[in-house]
Amino acid sequence: MELMAVIVALGNLRTSDNDVHIYTDSKYVADAINQKWIYGWIKRGWKNVKNPDLWKAFYKLYQLHQPQFHWIKGHAGHPENEICDQLAVAASKSGKLEIDTFFENPTEGGMF
Repeated sequence: MELMAVIVALGNLRTSDNDVHIYTDSKYVADAINQKWIYGWIKRGWKNVKNPDLWKAFYKLYQLHQPQFHWIKGHAGHPENEICDQLAVAASKSGKLEIDTFFENPTEGGMF
């Protein structure tokens, strides 16, 4: 879900002339860029990569916006990260979750 959040955020930017900084508690997402793993994945044709469809969608947006990634430790008192966690937990417990048709039916108006 962390990768999907980045894709949606970048996809909602109206121009590509922004100085974009993404703060994430997902080491996997941050390191894909910061450790340059993504370039190896591309070179190997996305072989053995989980969710290659999401990574391909992300990479198109990454090339357009060139965001900088900052990893922060989750549950470590970072105010915005704590708020995001509280919101996610509350939403998951609300019982009001809707089917994400955008994600579930990618050929019917989804991003892929």
